[in-house]
Amino acid sequence: MDHSSLIRAAREVRENAYAPYSGFSVGAALLCEDGSVFSGCNVENLSFGLTQCAERVALGSAVAAGNRKIRCLAIIADSEEVLSPCGACRQVLAEFDPALTILAANLHGKVEEFSLGVLLPRAAKGILNKP
Repeated sequence: MDHSSLIRAAREVRENAYAPYSGFSVGAALLCEDGSVFSGCNVENLSFGLTQCAERVALGSAVAAGNRKIRCLAIIADSEEVLSPCGACRQVLAEFDPALTILAANLHGKVEEFSLGVLLPRAAKGILNKP
């Protein structure tokens, strides 16, 4: 799957977001090593800390289907600048691939590509001292 197709999948699922409090809908599409794609959108909650980010919804779908080898994540929102995953999403994604490629896009056609390792260096170090 090429990058534009993955971004398109994220854009399509963004339409299903449940964002009645912020009005800020986000879509994510995750490409796995076997070529399968899992998508997710943000799901807000009145207790904002219980809100689920699009990235973690997509990752949860992949894991539930037995896919743990991820290659690329596309995220998209209606923002002036492209988004990057929040800190919690960065850490959860790093559990599966600290060097994950991220395609960040907005609805105006701007796309930036970067590595998760740039956003979260030394993700595997810390209290668990994971090699």
